[in-house]
Amino acid sequence: MGRWEPNARGRLEQAAMELYGERGYEQTTVTEIAKRAGLSERTFFRHYADKREVLFGGSAALQDLLVAGLGDAPASAPAIDVVAAALDAVAASFDGRREFALRRQGIISANAELRERELIKLASLSAALAGALRARGVAEPAASLAAEAGIAVFKVAFERWTDGDGTRSMDHFTHEALEALRAVTAGA
Repeated sequence: MGRWEPNARGRLEQAAMELYGERGYEQTTVTEIAKRAGLSERTFFRHYADKREVLFGGSAALQDLLVAGLGDAPASAPAIDVVAAALDAVAASFDGRREFALRRQGIISANAELRERELIKLASLSAALAGALRARGVAEPAASLAAEAGIAVFKVAFERWTDGDGTRSMDHFTHEALEALRAVTAGA
């Protein structure tokens, strides 16, 4: 098998997405994914703990980007503005990835186990964001509240972006959701 060929991880992701789309997540095996990618099962397990993680392999990078995005806000900025800066950094990373996001979301939406894993991912993002806010000096409960609100904004924006017609960017929907949150909290 082509174990030493370049981009094994990308080939495994591509093969998994194709098979999940063709056969469904439940009916697809790791063996089939590896075979479609021209790799061994052993190579699959070097990159992913299980077939579910193919869909969540970018979670760590997303979390790193979110936390790093906090640095784009001035030190004196209110917590929600700091979160907005982090969301801007994340939204930019979705440029050019809408088709992949649509396919991924369709697979996740069709499976309860994957929907649960998605919620765990969002909770982890919120915890990391809250920790980074506390490290910036934001006190509790403001750090946790701002982090949870930020993840809610991200979730709503992502849903609207994937449900949209593709003419507006993730950034557009992030700003729209953030403004709606500000209006709700202001009592408007």
